[in-house]
Amino acid sequence: MKLFAAICEALAVTSVVGASLCAQVSLAPNAIGKAPINNWPTFNGDYTGERYSTLTQISTDNLKQLAQQWVYRITEVGAQRGAPVPIIKCTPLQVNGVLYITISDHVWALDARTGKELWHYDWVDHGGHLVGQRGVGIWNSTAFFLTPDNWLVSLDANTGKENWRKNYADARKQYFSTSAPLIVKNHVIVGVGGDAMDMPGFLDSFDPVTGNLQWTWWSTPRKGDPALKTWPNEAASDHGGGMTWMPGTYDPELNLLYWPTGNTNPVFAGQGRPGANLWTESIVALDVDTGKLKWYFQVSPHDTHDFDNTTAPILFDRIVNGKPQRLVAQAARNGFFVTLDRVTGKYLVVKPYVPLDYSSGLSAQGEPIPIPDKDPSVGGSINIVNASNWPAPSYSPKTGLAYVNSVEGKAIYYLTDDSDNPSGYGGTGAGIGREVRVLQAIDPLTGIAVWKHAYPNLSNAPTTVGPSILTTASNLLISGDDQKNLIIFSADKGEILWHHELNANESGGIITYLLDGKPYVVFGAGDSLYAWSLNK
Repeated sequence: MKLFAAICEALAVTSVVGASLCAQVSLAPNAIGKAPINNWPTFNGDYTGERYSTLTQISTDNLKQLAQQWVYRITEVGAQRGAPVPIIKCTPLQVNGVLYITISDHVWALDARTGKELWHYDWVDHGGHLVGQRGVGIWNSTAFFLTPDNWLVSLDANTGKENWRKNYADARKQYFSTSAPLIVKNHVIVGVGGDAMDMPGFLDSFDPVTGNLQWTWWSTPRKGDPALKTWPNEAASDHGGGMTWMPGTYDPELNLLYWPTGNTNPVFAGQGRPGANLWTESIVALDVDTGKLKWYFQVSPHDTHDFDNTTAPILFDRIVNGKPQRLVAQAARNGFFVTLDRVTGKYLVVKPYVPLDYSSGLSAQGEPIPIPDKDPSVGGSINIVNASNWPAPSYSPKTGLAYVNSVEGKAIYYLTDDSDNPSGYGGTGAGIGREVRVLQAIDPLTGIAVWKHAYPNLSNAPTTVGPSILTTASNLLISGDDQKNLIIFSADKGEILWHHELNANESGGIITYLLDGKPYVVFGAGDSLYAWSLNK
C-alpha cells in the first residue's frame, strides 16, 4: 500500500489516466450500513445518523500528538468565476483511500493520504441556487451528485467521467437541490429544496444503473388522500412546501427510511392555510422499496416561523421499561427534542431543549400545540430563533447521550401579507438581542441535558452554518465554535481537552477513519479541507 501511494504521488494524479491507475473505488451497497472504520461511505457514516465512530486510536492519552497532515483549498474555483469564496458544507466521503468533496456545481476526488487532486468534475447550472452542497453518494464504482438546478449526475468514481444525468425537478419553478443522495440497496434517493416559492416538496428514488425513476413520495398530500383534511383545499396543499432538504436515515431490519421534512408555505403567513398542514415539519417513515408512508410525527403543526425540520433523525436502541426498544430521536429546529418508537411513531419524549414559550402544551399524539398569538403579525411578534439547523448532531452508544449544537435567542416576526390568500414568504423575521450558542448532551429518554457548554459567540454568527459533531468510542466529542476553533471535548462530561484555531469556522461534516493503520480526522472549514492525524 505504501508503494502504491508513492506511485500515485509521483504521478501527481490530476489526470484521468492517473486517477484510473491509483483510485480503484468499489463500495458494495451492503457495506454502507456497517460501522465506519476504514471508510466513511455515506453522509452520516452509516445509516443510523449517530455520527459515532468505534475507533479508539485517537484518545485522551495522545491528543498532544494530534497534528495537521495536509490541507486542500478550493478558493480558486470562486475566483475563476468572480464569485465569493466558496464554503465547504459537505460531509466528505472516503472509500478505498479516495476522498470525495463537493460545493455547488463541483465534485473533487482527492488522495486521502496526501490531499492531492485525483479528478475534478465541473457542472454549469442553469438557474440553480448556490446555497451549498452536502456531498456525494457512492454505489459500487459510481458517485452520485446533485446539481443546484436539480440534475442527478452519475459519475465514474475512479475517473470522474459522466455516465448519465437525470433531471428530476424544474429550476424554473424555483426548485433547487443541495442534498447528498442517500444510497440504500438499489435505490438512489434524492430530495429537493425551495425557499418560499409555494411548490410541493418530494422524494424521488432512482435506479443506480439506468437512472429510471422507481418511486416518488410527495411531502404534501395528493388528491384523494385523507391527509388533505389538514389543508383548507387541494390547491393549498399543491403549493405547501415541505422540502426534503437533507439526507434521511434508514433501518435495514424494518426496511424503513426516516426523513425530516421542511417548512410549510407560505412561510410566515398561515392565515390562508388553516390546519396542521401535513406532512410538512415532520419525521416520516417510508418503505424504502415503494415510498409508501408507514407513519409520521409532526414536530411543528401549522408552522409559521420557518422551522425547517432538517436535523437528522438519529436511530438507536435502548432498554425502556425493562424491554429493548427501537428508537428515533431528533433535536428539532423548533426547539423541541423528540424521541419516538421507530416501529410505530409513538412518542416517548417531547421536551423543549431551549427556552421557549410559543406552545400551550402537547396534543394526545405528543405534538406541540402552537399559540396563535405568537404567529407573525403586522406589528411584530416575538418568538425564538432557530434552535438548531442542518449541521449534523451525534449520538454515542457509550454514553447514551445525544449531542446537538443549539442556539438560544429571540427574533421578531412580521406579517407583510395579511390577505386571505398570501403567497411566498408572506412575512419576515430578524434576530433581536444577543444569541447564545450552546453545545448540549441530552439524555434521549428524558429530553434533559446532562451537560451544556456555552460558546462565547463573539461574532453573533448566523445559525445556518456549522458546526457539526462527531463522537468516538474513546469518549471524544469533536466539534467547533464560531471563533474558528476545532474543539475536542470529553463526551461524558463536556470538558475541553484540546482545541486548535483554523482559517475559518468548521462548516461541513466531521469524519474519521483508519487508512494504512493510521487514524484520520477530516473536515471542511471555509474554503479548505483539513486532514489531521497523530504524529509519533
